Amino acid sequence: MENSQISLGDAARPGPQLPGPFAVGRYAKVLQEEMRKRARVLLIGEVTGVGRSKVQAYFELRDGDGAVPCVIWLNDLERAGLPEGALRDGVEVVIAGGPDYYPGGGTASPSFSFRATHVRLAGEGDLLARLEALRTQLRAEGLFELQKQLARPRLPKAIGVVTAEGGAARRDLLAGLERRGWGGTVIWAFAPVQDRHAAPAIGRALQDLAARPEVEAIVVTRGGGSLADLWAFCDETLCRTVAMLRVPVVSAVGHERDSTLIDDVAAVACSTPTHAAEAAVPLDCRAARRELGRQALSLRRGADGAIGARARHLGSLARGPARALQRQRAVLNQKTREIRAASERGVAERGAFQRRIATIVLERARRRALDRVERAGEKERRHGATLDAAAVRAVAQRREVLRTAAVALRAHDPERTLERGYALAETSDGEPLTSAAAATAAGRFSLRFSDGRVDARTTADPRPGIGADHRE
Repeated sequence: MENSQISLGDAARPGPQLPGPFAVGRYAKVLQEEMRKRARVLLIGEVTGVGRSKVQAYFELRDGDGAVPCVIWLNDLERAGLPEGALRDGVEVVIAGGPDYYPGGGTASPSFSFRATHVRLAGEGDLLARLEALRTQLRAEGLFELQKQLARPRLPKAIGVVTAEGGAARRDLLAGLERRGWGGTVIWAFAPVQDRHAAPAIGRALQDLAARPEVEAIVVTRGGGSLADLWAFCDETLCRTVAMLRVPVVSAVGHERDSTLIDDVAAVACSTPTHAAEAAVPLDCRAARRELGRQALSLRRGADGAIGARARHLGSLARGPARALQRQRAVLNQKTREIRAASERGVAERGAFQRRIATIVLERARRRALDRVERAGEKERRHGATLDAAAVRAVAQRREVLRTAAVALRAHDPERTLERGYALAETSDGEPLTSAAAATAAGRFSLRFSDGRVDARTTADPRPGIGADHRE
């Protein structure tokens, strides 16, 4: 604001070096003029807090990032041609106008507002433009990929569901789960699905479900409607919340032709609640049970066939050892006969060979011996004559020696003594008695003369020098 617009003088007072002081009323008028000089623009948002006075209607225009207080003269509102009651809480509208300031007065309070001169209900084009801008922003931030990277279980035990309590989407989802034969647990988190309170309520419900450790997947669903009806599911805060959840989210908002921003950030976007049931439980339990039954039956048949085949095979194997043993025994007997025959042939051949060798060796030895004999024969004949002469001389000498010895022996023969009249006392055993003491001790003995024997006994006292010697 320039000083030329408010010329109240330059009364200087101690304090900050600022222009003024100015009268409040005149400053408020200048502020009003400055606000009304601002450029006229179009705003789009959700209407809330609608009220009316005698001359104007007032409300707030809100979105996820902020709000602006708005007013419109009733005449301008009537010229807009809106249906009766169209300006109400929760509707999306597009308004034209600019900022305005009401200075107030001695009893009236001042206020700032956006003075609307035109108003219309937001069309599909307006919402689509906002949706596309937000979609571009979230895609650039990479929020569309976070949920799609999460692993989804083929057969979850517990599923969280965010929907309206009395909506048809709830029944359709349950019917889809029942058709798949799923017997898990559904944890419900009911929330409004169409008004300005829907997005925050849905976000809180999603966070509460994701905080439960047993929940493995979350389904967000509602029936179809216009883009304005489904606008809560395009809320930026809600979409950011979905993107950051640890649990995969299945979106089934509207019908096949409807497209909301939550479909882009969710792990899976489905066209109907029935489709959402298939995405939340990828495994068709009924079909899997049927297939399991078929596989079990096939396995049982295969097992029975295999058992029969194995039994027959085992039976043949049980008979096989005996047959194999018999074959091997026959082979062994044949080998034994062949070995025996070969051994006999080998022994016979070896014997014949050894005999031939022995015959040759002996013949050679005989010839060598004959040669030696023939060579030594002459020498032996010469030595034989010498030996014969020596033998004759030796025999004559030995005879003379023996005769001399016989003469000497005869000279010492006891028989010669007996022939001269002597007798030889002998025991019954033929042992000679060489003393009287020996004869006395023997008691009985015999006396051998040259012509015979005489038995005798002694009666003498064995003590020396006592008694007489009596003989019988």
